[in-house]
Amino acid sequence: MSGHSKWANIRVKKTAQDAQRGKIFTRHAKLIEIAVREGGGNGDPDMNSSLQTAIDSAKADNVPNANIERAIKKGTGELKGEAMGEVLYAAMGPGGFACLIECLTDNRNRTLNNVRATVDKAGGRFADTASVQWMFERKGVLVAEAPEWSDDIELALMDLGAEDIDREGDIVSVTTDQSHWTKVRDFLKGKGLEVKESGLKWVAKDMVKVVDPAVAEKLVTFIEKIEEDDDVSEVFTNADTA
Repeated sequence: MSGHSKWANIRVKKTAQDAQRGKIFTRHAKLIEIAVREGGGNGDPDMNSSLQTAIDSAKADNVPNANIERAIKKGTGELKGEAMGEVLYAAMGPGGFACLIECLTDNRNRTLNNVRATVDKAGGRFADTASVQWMFERKGVLVAEAPEWSDDIELALMDLGAEDIDREGDIVSVTTDQSHWTKVRDFLKGKGLEVKESGLKWVAKDMVKVVDPAVAEKLVTFIEKIEEDDDVSEVFTNADTA
């Protein structure tokens, strides 16, 4: 199950903008708010597994408790504001490579107009979501720092539902179906490994190799421009730039 890294090419690369602490905190707050609104339980993570997962992910990225509590209050309606929701857009980037654009927004019209304009200016083509979404599958994806590794750990991950395991240096990436990623995350943490990222991602069914370095550079810039939008959560592509 090793040797091919799907995760390395899911999103070409993280942008400097996405690495900024403020945007990471904002994204987690939006996810928490959505989990509260959609999962019920009146903001109690013990009664809402989606909320508990969102809180765990936020804490893993060092989101302050005050931010988490404020997001929960927005979700329950205790703090006023427009309801946050998830929306998925699609585009064809430079070279004709497919991209899914995942957004978290309280104003879909604003987000649609901004994303469409950015795609056009960055040299891509806005596309019907269904025409691109079929090329991807929703999977659990986990990335952890694993300086020590053993066959026993890999076998245990397979038993827990891991579909793909790849190691590059001290970094291991694991892909699961939608229902098994939390078990894999908890197992990795139980082994003392630092989980860098975990959650549900759009994974391309088939990666397409980018053979022209110039096209690869344009595609990276294209994705970076889209991810600069505050409403954009993540951009996924079927382009293999490795």
